[in-house]
Amino acid sequence: MAASVLRSSTDGLAGLTLGSLAEALQMSKAGVVGPFGSRLALQLAVLERAGEMFTAAVVHPSLDFEAGLPRLIAVIESWCRYLADSPFPNGCFVTAASCEFDGQPGELRNTVHDLVSRWRGFLREQTTTAQAAGDLDAHFDPEDLVSALNGIAMAANQEIQLLSDSCAGARARRLMLTHVDSHRT
Repeated sequence: MAASVLRSSTDGLAGLTLGSLAEALQMSKAGVVGPFGSRLALQLAVLERAGEMFTAAVVHPSLDFEAGLPRLIAVIESWCRYLADSPFPNGCFVTAASCEFDGQPGELRNTVHDLVSRWRGFLREQTTTAQAAGDLDAHFDPEDLVSALNGIAMAANQEIQLLSDSCAGARARRLMLTHVDSHRT
């Protein structure tokens, strides 16, 4: 699975084939087909694995913090570290997959949609918890903050990967925290 995720990070999910993976692993194509059954099943498994890696790197460390604002800040910290030191050669896998499949109907797009929706739901939950606790202003739409944070992260991913901007991770952290601070009570 690790080789499949790595290869998809550089070639895109659409570029992942059973044949190319078999060649990279020096296995027969039948040996690669066996565990998955089809190219689509392999692509879906790779996408789910990349989502699990993101969750392990970004969400799980934040769970040690109180829900709401402390957890939201912890998530921002781990998210920006993940962007700056991505385990994938071409940056955030889910961001790349969302650009690759956002306009293409099918199971891959649906899986990317589910991953992104779960992530946005987690951010929204921390925001509404912080609002209920009185840490953030209750009079703004949590979806605004979720969109702003995601937009900053997507820009940072592009700046890191395309522009080789070594300051982009720190800039994203600063911008995200400033945006959160603008809603503090």
